[in-house]
Amino acid sequence: MIQLAGYCLCMLIGFSLGLIGGGGSILTIPLLVFFFGIDPVVATTYSLFIVGLTAISGSIDHYRMRNIDYKTVFLFGIPSVIVLFITRHWLLGLIPSTILRTDSWVLSKSLFIMIIFSIVMLIAGWSMVRRRSYTPRQRLSYSRLILQGCITGAITGFMGIGGGFIIVPSLVLFAGLPMKRAIGTSLVIITINCLVGILGNLEIAGSLNFIFLSILAALAILGILIGTWAIRFIPDKQLKPAFGWIILTLSVVIFARIFLEHLHQ
Repeated sequence: MIQLAGYCLCMLIGFSLGLIGGGGSILTIPLLVFFFGIDPVVATTYSLFIVGLTAISGSIDHYRMRNIDYKTVFLFGIPSVIVLFITRHWLLGLIPSTILRTDSWVLSKSLFIMIIFSIVMLIAGWSMVRRRSYTPRQRLSYSRLILQGCITGAITGFMGIGGGFIIVPSLVLFAGLPMKRAIGTSLVIITINCLVGILGNLEIAGSLNFIFLSILAALAILGILIGTWAIRFIPDKQLKPAFGWIILTLSVVIFARIFLEHLHQ
């Protein structure tokens, strides 16, 4: 029953990507870990495949609507890709399987990833709730855009997420893009980030269950097609704070479940 719910929720991954250009990975990793019992380290690679394939589908629709800013893809995407590859290919492997051990508690690599992931979710959710709308700037801040690209690449590589919940507000704030154009551009950058993240961790990719992966990806792609269609009818000022509250709630639930499980060990 819980896995059936997980399959249904998988459509929400694509729906969120289609509607706001991000949030897919925020849902993907908890879904894989808590609904399908996949190890968080392996779940990051699954997430890169699912979100990447879904973002490609959404990018095609936004390309047709001319919602992609290629200059921003280059300025933001290239630094992001470089940092992502370094993080995924070298830095992630430097983290030991057991980070800290006491008489009553063990901080494993998997638990550490989930804790950091929950913290990032908490910050992202609060940002969405606090800032209900973004006012595009007329001047392009190249340095801030490049810096945000590096930060996004590091987060994407470390946690196996597309980074859209960071990319979209960054593109609006620092690149001055309208919301819909930022969403289309975000999906292209997410696609690139996920592809590079997969290439940086091919040893795990070879052990994935590709039938299971294909089912989840197909459901997520269906979700993004619905989300891309629905974006025309839902005002951003209502959507972003609502999604922010969802992220905040999910981060609290994950925190509670992590610590309750480990308190009983």
